[in-house]
Amino acid sequence: MSVSLNWVDAGEQEHLMAAPVREAVRGHAEVRVAPIDPELADTAAFCAHYGLTLETSANCVVVAAKRGGETTYAACMVLATDRADVNGVVRRHLGARKASFAPMAEATGSTGMEYGGITPFGLPEGWPILVDEAVAATPNVVVGSGLRRSKLWVPGKLVASLPGAEVIALAQR
Repeated sequence: MSVSLNWVDAGEQEHLMAAPVREAVRGHAEVRVAPIDPELADTAAFCAHYGLTLETSANCVVVAAKRGGETTYAACMVLATDRADVNGVVRRHLGARKASFAPMAEATGSTGMEYGGITPFGLPEGWPILVDEAVAATPNVVVGSGLRRSKLWVPGKLVASLPGAEVIALAQR
């Protein structure tokens, strides 16, 4: 049995988003937010409980790219049906010697968002956002809100137009 979500204008429910996310979505009337059970924030559990398909949900993963003793961070957006090719496409695209998923403490500490709620909206300035072509082509996708207790419903083209976003063939299918 699925439970329906009450999607509302994100500007009317700012308390459902982490502070950096609130700032990033302000003025985007097409962004919707809905409260969820925080125990169901992980994508598979969320989709199963709320009756959404994995094809309408996009995951944001934070990658730590290393080269010459320096670490830079990037966000990768892929549909929940896919996996980001971190060791191939992402590493090469960022010009890194090594790329891996950022440790949870680094990802949450540098974004100001909760683990399981990280989103491309409101990331630190200068971070590349690598958006898989399938995310950009999806009319609307569910993404994190910066908090585990809610989700955003946004046009894929809006994700692709965020500052620092680049649309590439990112996913392993």
